[in-house]
Amino acid sequence: MHITAIGRYTALEALRTRVPATALLTLVILLGASLFIRELAVTESLRFQTSFYAAAARLCAVFIASLYVLASLSREFNDKGLELLLALDVPRSHYICGKLAGFMLIALVCAVLLSLPLWALAPASAVSLWTVSLAIELALIAALSLFCIVTFNQLLPAAGFVVAFYLLARSVTAMRLMSANPIAGQDTLSQQVTRMLVEGLAYLMPALDRWTDTAWLIDAAPEPSVLLAIAAQGAIYTALLAAATLFDFYRRSL
Repeated sequence: MHITAIGRYTALEALRTRVPATALLTLVILLGASLFIRELAVTESLRFQTSFYAAAARLCAVFIASLYVLASLSREFNDKGLELLLALDVPRSHYICGKLAGFMLIALVCAVLLSLPLWALAPASAVSLWTVSLAIELALIAALSLFCIVTFNQLLPAAGFVVAFYLLARSVTAMRLMSANPIAGQDTLSQQVTRMLVEGLAYLMPALDRWTDTAWLIDAAPEPSVLLAIAAQGAIYTALLAAATLFDFYRRSL
């Protein structure tokens, strides 16, 4: 009961703070920019437009979802609203789970809204898989942002950690390729240590460069098994982040 109520009020707060309107405004700006890119292209203008819009929409969706989670909870902590809520005998686990459910609903809405122009630019099967993958990615980012703001309790350190995590997760595959094939071609001890560290990091981080791939829209849609693997990874990482958030939140003295 508490989880449902907290999740509903979290979603209503997003509506009052115009998060959907922000997503729609972003859609209009990116669509206009993609049309400009299309006019600049000499050949394959539709592919250029689709690639630009999909890549930009993905980054903007991550930015909107993450910033809303961080700003919402930071404001709630500063206004002492959390202490008032927990004074009503609301379990801390219900608060975190309710907030996460509300943020994941917001992530789904952002993913659906920002994918709307793609239905006119790419095959429906590819767009549907891309949209689901984006929703899973945004849910993971929402869980990560929730963990960071609860842990650091300040906006700037939490935002910095989210940005660093996302950039690292997007580039971990490239780091593996570079460590496995050094330019010098010499297998020195330092290169072996670096390769081991990068491989260990790759096992811990989600390979977000394989999620929500723009190539799905302009080349060929992936097999459903690819989306199932992404969904499984997203569920595992989201559950781990939620558990870590609960652990840290229960240790805090309000």
